[in-house]
Amino acid sequence: MNTFGNIFTLTTFGESHGEAIGGVVDGMPVGIEVDLDFIQSELNRRRPGQSSITTSRQEGDVVELLSGVFEGRTTGCPIGFIVRNTNQHSQDYENMRQMFRPSHADYTYYNKYGNRDYRGGGRSSARITISRVVAGALAKLALRQLNIQVKAYTSQVGDICLDRDYRKYDLSLTETNIVRCPDPIKAAEMVQLITQVKAEGDTIGGVITCVVKGCPAGMGEPEFGKLHAALGAAMLSINAVKGFEYGEGFDGAAGRGSEQNDVFVNDYGKIRTQTNHSGGIQGGISNGEDIYFRVAFKPVATLLREQSTVDIDGNPTKLTAKGRHDPCVLPRAVPVVEAMAAMTILDYYLLYKTVK
Repeated sequence: MNTFGNIFTLTTFGESHGEAIGGVVDGMPVGIEVDLDFIQSELNRRRPGQSSITTSRQEGDVVELLSGVFEGRTTGCPIGFIVRNTNQHSQDYENMRQMFRPSHADYTYYNKYGNRDYRGGGRSSARITISRVVAGALAKLALRQLNIQVKAYTSQVGDICLDRDYRKYDLSLTETNIVRCPDPIKAAEMVQLITQVKAEGDTIGGVITCVVKGCPAGMGEPEFGKLHAALGAAMLSINAVKGFEYGEGFDGAAGRGSEQNDVFVNDYGKIRTQTNHSGGIQGGISNGEDIYFRVAFKPVATLLREQSTVDIDGNPTKLTAKGRHDPCVLPRAVPVVEAMAAMTILDYYLLYKTVK
């Protein structure tokens, strides 16, 4: 289960403290101009050490494309790539060799495989999302040709929340602060909260909102390939994600049909909806309106403070983690959410084109 997608696919490999993280993208449309600077800029948004509220691990995260590109354009052949690990501090994890971190994948990986890579979590590490960001950047380059845009932002950290209506914000401001929030005032509050939590050796979670603009009506594969289900599966595959909702989501469950129905209108010869409570998807198929959804992230499991746990033999013990860890994953997870959304949308656009 290391491959994502139907037509546009990504197969990933690598571990947090191994030689490199990498992947193979297949199904990439032919002739797409490959902007290597753009791909690297997407990785820079995800890389560690970028601000005072992220892990201090210093990695350049430089991508090397190995195949599938000739004279600056995609050839239609598989695109292989790697990003080398250069700043591992494996010794920081030595005290975790025989112990399970509470709420971490340590215990479940050990039960599934009979062993685990305790150095940064190995394959369960969020560092593996590097492959997703590279593939997502390639998907974005293809979507750019279709005038489809994917934009995500931090909409909640702890109890500091933005209004749920993304239309109230200028999303071009998302990259103007280190927490990636389009509201400068709320962003400052979020940074202050994360800084406080970090100083206490604790962690905190939040929510990322994502908006997809420009999708044609008709994307989605009933019965078991609905577009919102594919987006949900993509988001729930990201490390630390605990929830997904699209459109009005759970809030809409308290309303009535007369309040939630999106009325159709003729907008200068084009059928549109007056409202978009559905989140751009009806019956599992895109309706041409903006697709928007929210992704909930839990607090990072690794705390830089003492916690009770057990060792691999079940003996009670205490663990104080060492090393370099994010107090909040939200700022670095924004490009990961965008990447998974872009890959899903491109994959479903290619499925859509096969039946048009």
